[in-house]
Amino acid sequence: MIRRVWQTIPSAFRARAAWVAVTIFLRAILNFVGVAMMVPLLMIMLDKDSVASTPLLSEIYDLAGFTSYETFVCGVCAAVVAIILVKNLIVIALYRFERDFIYSLYSHLSTELYGRYFGRGLGFIKQQNSALLTRNVNVVSLLFVAGVLKPIATIIGEVMLLALLFIALLFYSPMAALLAIVVFIPIMALFYFAVRRRLNDIGVKENEAQRIKSRIVAESFRGYADIEVGGAFEQMMGRFNKAMEEVVTLRKRSATMGMLPQMFTEVGLAVALSTLLIISIYSSTENMTLLFGIFAVAAVRLIPSMRNILASWSSIRLNAYSIDTMAEATNEPAEFTASSNKRLSLRERVVVDNLSFSFEDSTTPTIEGLSMEIRKGERVGIRGASGVGKTTLFNLLLGLYRPTSGRILIDGVELDDNNRREWQNAIGYVSQHVFIADMTLAENIALGSDNIDMERLNKAIDLADIREYIDSLPAGVKSRIGEQGCRLSGGQRQRIGIARALYKGCDILLFDEATSSLDNHTEENINNAIRRLSSSNRELTIVVIAHRESSLEYCDRIITME
Repeated sequence: MIRRVWQTIPSAFRARAAWVAVTIFLRAILNFVGVAMMVPLLMIMLDKDSVASTPLLSEIYDLAGFTSYETFVCGVCAAVVAIILVKNLIVIALYRFERDFIYSLYSHLSTELYGRYFGRGLGFIKQQNSALLTRNVNVVSLLFVAGVLKPIATIIGEVMLLALLFIALLFYSPMAALLAIVVFIPIMALFYFAVRRRLNDIGVKENEAQRIKSRIVAESFRGYADIEVGGAFEQMMGRFNKAMEEVVTLRKRSATMGMLPQMFTEVGLAVALSTLLIISIYSSTENMTLLFGIFAVAAVRLIPSMRNILASWSSIRLNAYSIDTMAEATNEPAEFTASSNKRLSLRERVVVDNLSFSFEDSTTPTIEGLSMEIRKGERVGIRGASGVGKTTLFNLLLGLYRPTSGRILIDGVELDDNNRREWQNAIGYVSQHVFIADMTLAENIALGSDNIDMERLNKAIDLADIREYIDSLPAGVKSRIGEQGCRLSGGQRQRIGIARALYKGCDILLFDEATSSLDNHTEENINNAIRRLSSSNRELTIVVIAHRESSLEYCDRIITME
């Protein structure tokens, strides 16, 4: 597991991870010092004569120039408190370094995962469930660092501290060290074998139940109208409650198992101290009481360490599934479309040359051997029965899919991954369901622009014939239009899509069934707006997919796909 976790950590973070290991070692030493500082107080408390009989205490007494037992005790107490205070301040500083590393890694992994998912393209996104991808980006990445990496660091630090405590006990009393081994190692082994598989199974099952819950909620809100009219909410609620019941049951089990570390360690301490007490009764050794006290002081830190180790191991087992999720996501090669302001402008024609495309999970090509030409300034209509690949052709023209064979040429330049971003900068796209973000109208039209050019924005609004609607809003272009444009009509949504393309200043404008869901009157208005747009800018190339002949009337020619 450690190797898989290490491989999942990005190389840029591995040097910092090594420094984190150093801070963990230093914290272990400092925590040991904190425990060791209790020993002089214990010795003085149990035996006043220990100041004279213990060489170290006697030497400190003489070197510091103390003149009475009382002042020496006060001095020792003050020194112990000061050392422990400084020790804890240093421990906090070291822990902050570890904390910053953990959550910087979370930020990186979450951002990287988001980018990688998006960078895998439209084909990947369509094959996945959006609720699952969202959970991986927002939740699973956090569980990986907080539920796996952080507990691993805790275990390493506590094991180092236990090792130092054991060495100290071994040096002072081999019998006490042996007793610690005999009592606590079997307890840890018993805990390990009792819960190891159960915790892993609980983690996997809970993750799946949480995914189901997220998917149901997202689907319910997205399909509110259909669910409400169809009376399906009770069914959705039933599915949600079933998943919720599964989550609650699993959480109860994990909560119960979370109490086991405390029970196991406290039982171990009771056994160890009882054994020492029994030995002290039958032993004639004079320092048995001091040994008992030292073991008790060690146990003050030993018990939390044992509990932290067991609890951290439980957390790792519970969240182990996140390792596979993060490894799968981060090990895939990133295929980001690099940002660029350059444009692959259309000067003469787009040529589709013997183009074929098949989806990965399909044995039948969606498009096979298609060849066509679109000249600059043309208005081209594309029609055909459902399923012949019209939308797939657009996705290929947009650079969202890669051809299985054949090629697309823009003025003789083949469209590929190297120039895809530049070509997309020259394309406007209006789909049947125009994407509307939960932002202002201006931000939706100028999508992707950090600094909105108001002159360009107003020109695009006028050309898209949406000025009247915007002027009717109290806040104008600064009005928010709700999640997924819930406050917009179908025609208004399409006009915003057109305005977005025009703001971009595209060379070629693609309409994919843009009016198919509109009524006849609204469709006619949109078609008239496109016609006026084409007439006012004869350099603009327009390609339209439509079923209705009325939506293709203004086209110069029509291509039928079969």
